[in-house]
Amino acid sequence: MPKAAMIGRRSLLSLAGVVLAGSPQDGFAQFAAPPVTLLSAPMELVGQWDGSPPLAAAHVLARVREVSLAGVRLVSDQQPDRLRIDEHSSGPPAIWLHPEPAKTAWIIVDIGPRDWCKLAYQFGHELGHVLCNSWGPAAQPRPPSQWLEEALAEAFSIRGLGLLTTSWEKNPPFAGDAPFAAAIRSYRRNVVEGYRKQQAPGSDFALWFAANRSELGRGLPEPEGPAVLAILPELERDRGCVADLGAVNRWPARSGVPVEEFLSLWTKSCVELGAPGRLPVRLRELLALG
Repeated sequence: MPKAAMIGRRSLLSLAGVVLAGSPQDGFAQFAAPPVTLLSAPMELVGQWDGSPPLAAAHVLARVREVSLAGVRLVSDQQPDRLRIDEHSSGPPAIWLHPEPAKTAWIIVDIGPRDWCKLAYQFGHELGHVLCNSWGPAAQPRPPSQWLEEALAEAFSIRGLGLLTTSWEKNPPFAGDAPFAAAIRSYRRNVVEGYRKQQAPGSDFALWFAANRSELGRGLPEPEGPAVLAILPELERDRGCVADLGAVNRWPARSGVPVEEFLSLWTKSCVELGAPGRLPVRLRELLALG
């Protein structure tokens, strides 16, 4: 187990919330602890973080989470009580599925020294999986619909990069660092352009899906350009669609069902949680599934 590098006490308190406790006899009002949400859950850093000061990385991670979830109704009843971000020297970013510590979402990233753009991008994608309830020990990826969750998480991350750019320009997490927003904007643009190159000019999402459905359903591919580019504008124009991500994967089969059933189960889950339910309906329309 790597040695933990905790975010400083002041940062932990600001993220977890401060509760004033007392007794009526002391003349103090009693306050119930606010519920922990994905936005307020404490974060801790583990791993080496070579060349990237953990406290600086913690500021970036906190800002990414803040802008990505600000104003989003967090509806899930299956969210973690703590986030652990683990920097590895090699390997892809991922969610480490584990039984202990319980109620902790364990996110693995792999970045270079002070590579805040890559950190924001990788963390944003994995945070998207956590929002989609894919962080516990039973959350193994399953075909045939895992491709859709990958696209949801990727679109969530790209949306977050855009929001981070604006936030960094107006209020950089490091003094005098507002010009770095241009690097984030460029990084986001390159990610989007990479997906556009995968998409034939004028191609239709539904036709693409029909032509590639068999291949998509065979395993766990990387996020596909047409799917990401179809979902991204829905998340960017409607925070209710972002809220709908909290209703994903609350059924036993998770993504191990055909996409039609996945969308139906997702819609039902939205009703159960009181989520808007607009995104699964919109995706059914975009995929021409009737």
